[in-house]
Amino acid sequence: MYYSTNYNSPIGEMLFVSDGEAVCGIWFCNQKYFKNNIDKTVRKDDLVIFIKLKKWFDDYFNGLNPKIDFKLKPQGSEFRQKVWKILCEIPYGETLTYGDIASMISPNMSAQAVGGAVGHNPITILIPCHRVLGANGKLTGYAGGLDRKIKLLKLEKIL
Repeated sequence: MYYSTNYNSPIGEMLFVSDGEAVCGIWFCNQKYFKNNIDKTVRKDDLVIFIKLKKWFDDYFNGLNPKIDFKLKPQGSEFRQKVWKILCEIPYGETLTYGDIASMISPNMSAQAVGGAVGHNPITILIPCHRVLGANGKLTGYAGGLDRKIKLLKLEKIL
């Protein structure tokens, strides 16, 4: 069973999803791939993990770099899991390119394949897909919208 709650962030309404113990999904409510792999949720605003998440996001949007002290449980293929693990290692205020990530996985890996995995990240911001740029630092797609990606990068003083 999955539980959900909403969070009104400064850059748009978000949906948090948990299995009761771990974070399974965080999406902006109008983004691409909204709730991918999760069909039905039961609204439960007072779940302990949701209270922690809301505090984390309040701190984050206030310009802090809060520590993630809860379990993340994204659902996806082995390849996507590998990409998302690399995303989690990108420090606050820093970026990598799709090509950088591809070369970390394999010398023959395509940046486009990495882009597909990044775009399907089910736990936005906590798994920081917004910190991935195109070749030469070019701003490229973000499932939550390029305008939000720019705001997140500015918040982290990357732009």
